[in-house]
Amino acid sequence: MTGPQANRSVLFAFGLAAASLLAVGGLAYRSVLLTGESDRWLQHTREVLENLQDLQGAMETVVSASREYTLTGDERYLEPYRAARLSLVEHAASVRNLTADNPEQQRSIPSLEKLATERLERSDEIINLRRDRGSEAAAEAEAEATRTGPSLQVSAGYQAIVKQMEDEEQRLVMLRSAEMERNRSWTKIILILGSVLGLLIIVAAGWSFLRENSRREVAEEALRESERRYRMLVDGVKDYAILMLGPQGEIRSWNPGAERMSGCPFGEVEGQNYSRFFPESAIKLGRPQEILRLAAASGEYEEQGMRVRKDGTRYLVRTSFTASRDPAGNLRGFSVISRDLSESKESEVKYRGLLEAAPDAMVVVNQGGDIVLLNLQAEKQFGYRRDELLGQKVTNIIPIGFAERLIADDLRSAEDASAQQIETGIELIAQRKDGSEFPIEIMLSPLQSAEGTLVTAAIRNISVRKAAETHLAQMEGRYRGLLEAAPDAMVVVNQSGEIVLLNVQAEKQFGYRRDELLGQRVTNIIPIGFAERLIADDLRSAEDASAQQIGTGIELIAQRRDGSEFPIELMLSPLRNAEGILVTAAIRDISVRKKAAVVLLQKVDELNRSNEELGQFAYIASHDLQEPLRMVASYTQLLSRRYKGKLDADADEFIAFAVDGASRMQRLIQDLLAYSRVGSKGKDLHETSSEDALQQALVNLRGAIEEGGALVTHDPLPTVLADEGQLTQLFQNLVGNAIKYQKSGVPRIHISAVKNGGKKWDFSIKDNGLGIDPQYFERIFGMFQRLHKRDEFAGTGIGLAICKKIVERHGGSISVESQPGEGSTFHFALAEPSAEVVRAAGG
Repeated sequence: MTGPQANRSVLFAFGLAAASLLAVGGLAYRSVLLTGESDRWLQHTREVLENLQDLQGAMETVVSASREYTLTGDERYLEPYRAARLSLVEHAASVRNLTADNPEQQRSIPSLEKLATERLERSDEIINLRRDRGSEAAAEAEAEATRTGPSLQVSAGYQAIVKQMEDEEQRLVMLRSAEMERNRSWTKIILILGSVLGLLIIVAAGWSFLRENSRREVAEEALRESERRYRMLVDGVKDYAILMLGPQGEIRSWNPGAERMSGCPFGEVEGQNYSRFFPESAIKLGRPQEILRLAAASGEYEEQGMRVRKDGTRYLVRTSFTASRDPAGNLRGFSVISRDLSESKESEVKYRGLLEAAPDAMVVVNQGGDIVLLNLQAEKQFGYRRDELLGQKVTNIIPIGFAERLIADDLRSAEDASAQQIETGIELIAQRKDGSEFPIEIMLSPLQSAEGTLVTAAIRNISVRKAAETHLAQMEGRYRGLLEAAPDAMVVVNQSGEIVLLNVQAEKQFGYRRDELLGQRVTNIIPIGFAERLIADDLRSAEDASAQQIGTGIELIAQRRDGSEFPIELMLSPLRNAEGILVTAAIRDISVRKKAAVVLLQKVDELNRSNEELGQFAYIASHDLQEPLRMVASYTQLLSRRYKGKLDADADEFIAFAVDGASRMQRLIQDLLAYSRVGSKGKDLHETSSEDALQQALVNLRGAIEEGGALVTHDPLPTVLADEGQLTQLFQNLVGNAIKYQKSGVPRIHISAVKNGGKKWDFSIKDNGLGIDPQYFERIFGMFQRLHKRDEFAGTGIGLAICKKIVERHGGSISVESQPGEGSTFHFALAEPSAEVVRAAGG
């Protein structure tokens, strides 16, 4: 039988074996699917049984917990009672869903739920009776229920139904287990028979193949002998990397010189593209493919360039590429010979230059612990001249007991030294020439050389850092003192939500002793659902906690020890320490402020209805509020300038909050005064250029326009009947809002006016900002109405109310068209000057 004929016979036999195995595999796969389906139903039945057992356990917990509460009155027994009630509902729903395919079980569920409901209602009655009338009445009722029998009958009926459903599921378990076992048996039989058949076919084909293969061994032996001689020749070359590449640059052979040069054994690189040893920048430029293209085109190509070793270090090589082709001229691959140029004297000079340029002290130590190289920084740091240290033991500058960590001696192998890489700093104590000691951080890196493994040590003086750590510990003690001196309740919470520190104001405000709160959950004093905002847990990252700074108060409801609730303003600040991120919570009781806010809103409402009362309020605000507030703002600003950086960070932060709060109150008073003045200055209207009023408003807004990069355009604007100052205020408020309430991008605002057919001009101010939901169109023109949080956009909520009042004083109206995310367009109408007004203006 010839070679091709033998190959066809072997291929046919293997094909027949593969077809048999595929058929057997198909049958086995079907059997496995059936077994898996049976196993799934079996698991389903077991899950139903587990839920039935949980139902029974939950009912027993309900009975025992209610009985314990009836006997003791201890509220703690109601916690398992409530949990068991919830568990009953959950497991009943699970049983209903899991048995949806079983009509027999479904018929039992309504009765089961009815009995459970009756037993729970009876328990609730006993518990309520215990609360309202005491233990004797509850016990008497419980005894009466037991004597008359309803409770026992309900419990017995409930248990009977559960037992009946469990028996049904046990029956299903037995049936499905038997079915699954039958499927497994069929699977085993099919696999055994198929495997035997395939094995027989393969043995026959293998025998035929081996007989034919023995004829080829004689010819191939001569070829292998030739290859062995060539391999011995290549492997004997140690100073050059010799490798064979495929047509696309894949590595096919690799000599010891290539392994030494690159740091990679052949097993790691076999089949990979040789471009893995090029720098990333060269790969992006396509340099490896370009070299192969040039070598294939000319037959040979030589180049010099950088390569990257396995450990990431770079080295310079000179490489020759020779293309290899078969008799037909097809490219078979490339032979490559490389020489490492980085081991020359030139490289040593460059290394010394790098050592001298390092900002830290650099010391190179050999395996005997002798200093063989150091830089100028090492001379300065240790107080020695270079010739006094070269050749000396490293123990002259590092105390004995620690210096051994620098070198690869008998106790520390070269591999161990290599494992201690730079950036894994070791803190030690070093010694200068004058005997003084100082703390250092040593970072080690191995260095291969002709003399063996050296170790380069980067030595950094950390005296300043150590002093800073000591200062930080002192500051922590001062922080506790500041906490006690704070006028508000201060609570420090860790990432688990536990209280780790609090001050005396917190004890007074919440009615607890300090030892009663330390280590407890913060939910003891802040209702669940809000307290999670205090901590950086899995739902709230450390970055989110840092973003919630003091001064952006969160209004919540707190709870005292006696159960009474009161409103608070919570201000948060992150605090980093050795244990991680803590959160300091400043808690202020705002009960009085809430009452005052209600009164203030009532006053504002009255002021909106009466110009005379509003004028009186403006006078009071100007005289009684503005003057003392100006004094407070001035002194807090003086404190900020004079003591900034002289106190600790918390003190600087608290002063900054006071300055910001005073500034916000001044803006509020100024806006209220502007609102009150509209009524008195809108009476005498004159012929006014709306374009001049707009230009003056844009001058006033110049800083905001430049900061936001806003683009404000307008059509030619008409002359109208108006108060020029109030018209300027109107444009300024509307354009300013368009710049402020802006999404990411360049703010674009356009102002236009069209005549409505009568004697009025309709003005439009259109922007590309955040937009407004239509449900808020009427609300935004009211006093103190804000659609955004104060920490998102600054403001008092009065600006649009001023606009509305100005337009109404001019006999017009103001409205808005908008959609969220699509910008807004504000419209208002102003009258055209009459002929009489124009003549009067002209004289």
